[in-house]
This record gives sequence, structure tokens and C-alpha cells, in this order.
Amino acid sequence: MAGFQGKSVLVLGGSRGIGAATVRRFAAEGAAVTFTYAGSKDAAERLAAETGATAVVTDSADRDAVIARVRDSGPLDVLVVNAGVVVFGDPLEIDPDAVDRLIRINVAAPYHAAVEAARRMPEGGRIIVIGSVNGDRVPFPGVSAYSMSKSALQGMARGLARDFGPRGITVNIVQPGPIDTDMNPADGPFKDLVYPSMAFKRYGRPEEVAGMVAWLAGPEAGFVTGAMHTIDGGFGA
Repeated sequence: MAGFQGKSVLVLGGSRGIGAATVRRFAAEGAAVTFTYAGSKDAAERLAAETGATAVVTDSADRDAVIARVRDSGPLDVLVVNAGVVVFGDPLEIDPDAVDRLIRINVAAPYHAAVEAARRMPEGGRIIVIGSVNGDRVPFPGVSAYSMSKSALQGMARGLARDFGPRGITVNIVQPGPIDTDMNPADGPFKDLVYPSMAFKRYGRPEEVAGMVAWLAGPEAGFVTGAMHTIDGGFGA
């Protein structure tokens, strides 16, 4: 495959899970891929060696670091923002600092990265942010802060789609449901909560999400913008 030959792609949060699958997909299709990581240095180095992508350390909780990373990456054809954190628990007991950090990573970083990328992005550029089905639906308690952050991305995408539309830049959100990753493994503690709500009684694969990202980044999705794209095995049906 060479669907992205000559394209410049930056994946924020690319060392594991959905991010790593996305790096692999773009690299396999010929793109020049750079991806960021924070605490997963070994995984990042292995992925870079495997794919030929460039791994760079960047803390997505640091606004200035995110902006600098996007700026220093030069004109991008595709920006994918995958970096994210989860805070679970009783909102009356959660550390407020943890919630503030979640907002910096899950909401502020995607916004600032998208804006900075758009400064140099050519016509036809693509901005894709990994959200969550929990932006639409909160099926159990303890995820209010996380769901809030993912719902915020929806308003961001709708607004930026209008702001950047005259330049032909699309802005879209991919909303996975339960996906088999280190953060939420298929055999992990949440499977008994999510399986009863799913039409397909299995977790999704990171490669399936990466396929949706690649489609949104490709020529067939040039008229798709300001939209939420759910891939959840019927979890929210």
C-alpha cells in the first residue's frame, strides 16, 4: 500500500494501543510519520525501529511542549491526536489535580495542537482526534470527568471544522468503544461491565480504529468534517 506516499503525519500519543496501530498503518502506506510518547520509551523505540517512524518525547499535559512539537514538525498533511488519560472514581473523592491534568491532556492539548497544525497545513489537510463513545453515553458511574473531556472534543471539532473549512482542512473525531489495549484489555476488570451492552461480544482491535483514521485521512473523506465517527461494536446502540 502507498496511499499516503509523500505525506507528513504526526501522531500525538503513538507508542501503544490505538496510537501504535495508527503509526503502523500510515507508515505501511508510505507516509513520513513522527509520533510522540511520554512514559513508554521502550515501546516507542521498538515501534520506531519496526516502522521507520520517528519517536519524540512530548508531555501532552504541557501546552507549550505540544505547540512546539507541532510547530517543529513543519507543514503537516495529517495530525492525529491520540494521547489521552482516564480518571475513574467517585467525583467527590477524586483528586482535583488529576481532573485538571486530564483536561489539559484530553481537551486543551487537542485544541492547541489542531490550531497550531492548521497554521501551516496545506489545503486538504486532515485533523483527527481520538475521542470516546463515552462522549455520547455514560453507561456506568465513575467516569464523569472522562466523559466530560470527550464530549468537549465534539464541540471543538464542530467549531474548528467551520473555522478551517474555507481552507479545505477537515476536522473529525473518532469515538472508539471498548478496544483491546493496555489501558482497557479485553480480559481486564471492565469486561463484565461492557459486554452486556455490546452487539458484538468482543473488544475491538486497535487496527480497526486505525483503519477508520486512515479512511478519514484519505481522499474519499474529503467532504467529511465536523463529525463524530463511532466504532464501538454496538456498545452505544
